[in-house]
Amino acid sequence: MAIVRKRKIGEKYYYYAEHSYKLGKHTKILSRYLGREKPKNTEEIKKEIEFEAMRKAWKEPLIAIKKGYAKELKNLPKTAKQKNIESFMVGFIYNSDKIEGSKLSFKDTAELFIHGITPKNKPLRDVKEAEGHKNAFYGMLDYKGPLTLKKVCAWHRMIFGSSNAEIAGKIRLHKIMVTGSRVSFPHPENLDALLKEFISWHKKNMKRYNSVEFAALVHLKFVSIHPFTDGNGRISRLLANYVLQRNNYPMVDIKFNDRKAYYSNLETSQLWNDEKHFVRFFVKRYINANKEYLKR
Repeated sequence: MAIVRKRKIGEKYYYYAEHSYKLGKHTKILSRYLGREKPKNTEEIKKEIEFEAMRKAWKEPLIAIKKGYAKELKNLPKTAKQKNIESFMVGFIYNSDKIEGSKLSFKDTAELFIHGITPKNKPLRDVKEAEGHKNAFYGMLDYKGPLTLKKVCAWHRMIFGSSNAEIAGKIRLHKIMVTGSRVSFPHPENLDALLKEFISWHKKNMKRYNSVEFAALVHLKFVSIHPFTDGNGRISRLLANYVLQRNNYPMVDIKFNDRKAYYSNLETSQLWNDEKHFVRFFVKRYINANKEYLKR
């Protein structure tokens, strides 16, 4: 955690923001001079310096992952690339739907997508939403244009069109609560302005951040708006992969077994209005999941 330190140099006092962090096997200290008077916005400054330290720590691994991934793709024939995407798609949709309560097992999901076998004794709604999610996933991969609310709603409609047409692709007109969450979500009358602001922010900032950090921020910001009656988590995770694949990074699959840490860090960022917690979780998990590319 960053601190504001008061130092005496000669007969005068000066203020510095400092944060220690690990870079490989070494501990580094990031320091920023604040002036002779203690600033009023010290909490904001501490957040900024903590983020700066995190960016320094993950900069090289993320660059190495992108390079290693590009090298792998270069040597893969088209059919192998398609198989890899299919394999990822099965795991991604299984985990993303399972996080939201789907009863389909990994085997159910694989047999449904690869062999067209509908699982027995499983909710038909889960099956339809998995099939719709597959369509949205491939729709996201094929889409080459800029992110728009119309496109996001189209992907949502793909997921829920067969299982819940009443909410599919429609921005909610009612208040919403998430069971077990302490987070308060925006009132429906504010959604249009928030979504317009989100799309504008996305357009302005897509080149400002590393793509993995940007994917985490896109996920966090969209799910915090919570514009749909259901499916906000699934769309947010889909949007994260829209960012990653568009910028030639491996896509991300947040595992069902990681859901407690996932929800905990997401909620902490939302409650404290501090993006750091979720972004750190997201990037750390991403680097660990792609360690194979660090060796290439």
